Amino acid sequence: MEKHNLTMLNEFILMGITHRPELQAPLFGLFFVIYLISVVGNLGMIILTKVDARLQTPMYFFLKHLAFTDLGYSTTVGPKMLVNFIVDQNTISYYFCAMQLAFFLVFIISELFILTAMSYDRYVAICNPLLYPVIMSQRVCQVLVAIPYLYSTFVSLLVTIKIFSSFFCGYNVVNHFYCDCLPLLSLLCSNSHETELIILILAGFDLISSLLVVLVSYLLIIVAIIRMNSAEGRLKAFSTCGSHLTVATVFYGTLIFMYVQPESSHSFDTDKVASIFYTLVIPMLNPLIYSLRNKDVKYAVQTMWKKLAIMFLNADIQYDPPKLGYGLQNLFCMSLEGIIANTSEFNIHLEVIKCQSQFYVL
Repeated sequence: MEKHNLTMLNEFILMGITHRPELQAPLFGLFFVIYLISVVGNLGMIILTKVDARLQTPMYFFLKHLAFTDLGYSTTVGPKMLVNFIVDQNTISYYFCAMQLAFFLVFIISELFILTAMSYDRYVAICNPLLYPVIMSQRVCQVLVAIPYLYSTFVSLLVTIKIFSSFFCGYNVVNHFYCDCLPLLSLLCSNSHETELIILILAGFDLISSLLVVLVSYLLIIVAIIRMNSAEGRLKAFSTCGSHLTVATVFYGTLIFMYVQPESSHSFDTDKVASIFYTLVIPMLNPLIYSLRNKDVKYAVQTMWKKLAIMFLNADIQYDPPKLGYGLQNLFCMSLEGIIANTSEFNIHLEVIKCQSQFYVL
């Protein structure tokens, strides 16, 4: 009978976030905006750290991969959740459910250990600044990122295969808005204690080991900051590490709340709220907290914007110079002035004069 139920089960029904029809449209709009900001922010961070020469440091290398994992697991969950707000029946195929679980685990576990690598990077930068370029070499950074990806892939395949090789009952309603381990375990007809134990051990190891490294790193950072003689140096060190420590604490706390507890003590409604927070809200906040408050990233954004403006205005000049209005002329020249702001004042004025004279000739 169990085998029959397994072969007949070819899709799952996702319960979603709410059953109240009047909330479907507002929630769709809210989560669509959150997901859009998350995609733009994280994709923008990946592009910036790839093309800007000033962002080719270990810290921004880790930020690039943090943005990649944020984009990965928010995209694994977000689009399907948004579609479920506008369709009558929230179904997901058997194999797509397995793929969603597998990719979600890969990205979420990778993020855990990338956050750990970032805390170690900050420890080296503050406690051993003279040896920082030697310790955090390009090879070391690549290893610190490659290991989490390989390990998370192994864990993801192990858990996904373990769950989907078991027997499901005829009841196929998943009490969640995406395919996650614990809601799927409740649908198994076969004994799920072994699978639950594997998940509990792996989740406990991942969370505790990575969080321990974060806590030890920041304990040593605090000791080093206290020993600093300069008040300005202490303030700069705290501002550098404060955002990472805050978001890491919220992220780890949410995952511990969800996964490191027995299945019998779970409330799936409470888990939904926590899942919304770390699958959509945190990926939206991370680019803002880690990056947009950083002067180097702000400068990179401004520089890229000005370069794009110059390219656009140059194209307009070549296409039809006489139609280029005086306001666009000034915008072009001021963009040029901003781009070469690092040169001497004389050179700035010289280039702007050349720029304006070209328009006068036109």
